[in-house]
Amino acid sequence: MTRFFVEPEQMRPDFLVLTGENAQHAKVLRMKSGEQVLVCDGQGEECLCTISDVSPGQISLVVNKRQLSQSEAALAVSVYMAFPKSDKLEHVIQKATELGAYEIVAFPTARCVSRPDEKSLKKKLERWQKIAASAAQQSGRGRIPEVMALGSYREALERTARSDKAILFYENERATTLRMALEEGEYRSVSLLTGPEGGLEEQEVAQAMEAGLRVCTLGKRILRCETAPLCALSAVMYHGGEF
Repeated sequence: MTRFFVEPEQMRPDFLVLTGENAQHAKVLRMKSGEQVLVCDGQGEECLCTISDVSPGQISLVVNKRQLSQSEAALAVSVYMAFPKSDKLEHVIQKATELGAYEIVAFPTARCVSRPDEKSLKKKLERWQKIAASAAQQSGRGRIPEVMALGSYREALERTARSDKAILFYENERATTLRMALEEGEYRSVSLLTGPEGGLEEQEVAQAMEAGLRVCTLGKRILRCETAPLCALSAVMYHGGEF
């Protein structure tokens, strides 16, 4: 079934109107009166609708049923990734959205080569959010993960630590595996933090431990910075029964 995203304030109880890009997309698909579509508010709620009228520039819909999205994970998993070089973060945003991430957060560390300034970061965030929206629509999600950037590593640690389970991955960790960390206690939210191309400094790992994060290994092999968060996210989703 074709899925459209609208702003939360556009979600009315009895009828909806698609305009702009949504109306154009419906036109490209040659949608007609009587067809059913799903309209999502991007925050986990969706409406099953029937097209009642197709006019130039707008599509009118009758709301048949309003419900929570059936495609969202029960576990809220946040992906925290240190700023990588090139367009690696774009790849992670797209794939993490498909895998069910609740949000994707970028932040700087001591070894980050990429350090976007305020002006370029604003443009990047707009692009990153569009990538997440596109991936959410393509993968049939009811929620668009928020993509954000923090100003410091300390801020990232403080925010990560608010989750029920906060995990940092470090290539020099040998004792604690992700499976061990996930089997401890009950939780509804998980934060996964990974470093940049050069990895995290020992001092940064110590800071994370002081902040309450659990330091884990992702196995015997060293993963690239764009591979590690997706590997960890997939493992958490599997452990949570999503796959």
